[in-house]
Amino acid sequence: MLTPRWLLLHVVFAAAVIATGFLAWWQWDRAHEAGGSFQNLGYALQWPLFGVFTLCMWFWLIRMEVHRRDDGPARYGAEPAASAPEPQPVRKRPLVPPPAPRVDADEDPVLAEYNRYLAELDEAEQRAR
Repeated sequence: MLTPRWLLLHVVFAAAVIATGFLAWWQWDRAHEAGGSFQNLGYALQWPLFGVFTLCMWFWLIRMEVHRRDDGPARYGAEPAASAPEPQPVRKRPLVPPPAPRVDADEDPVLAEYNRYLAELDEAEQRAR
């Protein structure tokens, strides 16, 4: 947690939390001035939420880093150099689903007409290529 990268992250997160506090205070003062409005009051209540979110993100990043160090590289997909790569799983279903069964005009005339229209568009596009 004391590497240059983490020190910079600590400074950025601390600055963001302090900035949201100042912005909340500023909006609170603006809401109570003669030209203030409910919008300023809303912002005054919204900025602390941004600060809390920033603190949560800071905490989550630190926690993820600690867990990453504790669990080692195996949990995050990095394997030791000595082991062979695992075979890729075989796909059980196709990437593109099979076409839906045709709809007769007797079953649903509107859907059948729409399907004919789409087929005409597809044929026109195929001819244009």
